[in-house]
Amino acid sequence: MILERAVMHVLPGQEGAFESALVEAREVVSAAPGFRSIRVLRGIESTHIYLLLIEWDTVEDHLEGFRGSERYNHWRALLGPHLDGASQVEHYAPVGGG
Repeated sequence: MILERAVMHVLPGQEGAFESALVEAREVVSAAPGFRSIRVLRGIESTHIYLLLIEWDTVEDHLEGFRGSERYNHWRALLGPHLDGASQVEHYAPVGGG
C-alpha cells in the first residue's frame, strides 16, 4: 500500500464549487484499479487549501493506471477549474511494518 498526498490550492471563493465537484470526483477515482480509499481535509488557517490522502495498492496504480486513464481526464475536468496552480503530489510508503 502507498499513500498519495496532494495539496490543492483552491481559487478564493471557489471552495463551495470545489467541494461540490469533489462528490463526483470521489466516484471517479474510487472506480480506478488499485484504489483503496480517499480522505479530504480542508485547512483551518488557510481555508482555500485542501489535503487529499489517497491510498493505492501501488505507485503504478496511481501514476500509470489512474493518471494514464480517461478517469484522470474526467477528474481534472471536474476539479481543475477550481484550482489555483498545480497540486503538490508526493507518495509515501509504510515503515516499520505498519
